[in-house]
Amino acid sequence: MKKIVLSLFALAISAFALDINTATADEFVKVKGIGAKKAERIISYREEHGKFNSVEELKNVKGIGSKIVAVIKAEAE
Repeated sequence: MKKIVLSLFALAISAFALDINTATADEFVKVKGIGAKKAERIISYREEHGKFNSVEELKNVKGIGSKIVAVIKAEAE
């Protein structure tokens, strides 16, 4: 029974889709390469500049580069 529950939990996590315009800091830190500070920077940037027009725009956030953008693109699909 525990194995079934853990499998379902893992499936739910892997099905996680990220919307960069509504994601919370807790959701951002689930993305590989994003910690609490980067998550807060992303949210601060979004609050200051408005919604992101593309995932590529995340590169304007300090500490976010091509590798993290690629991971986020994969998570958003």
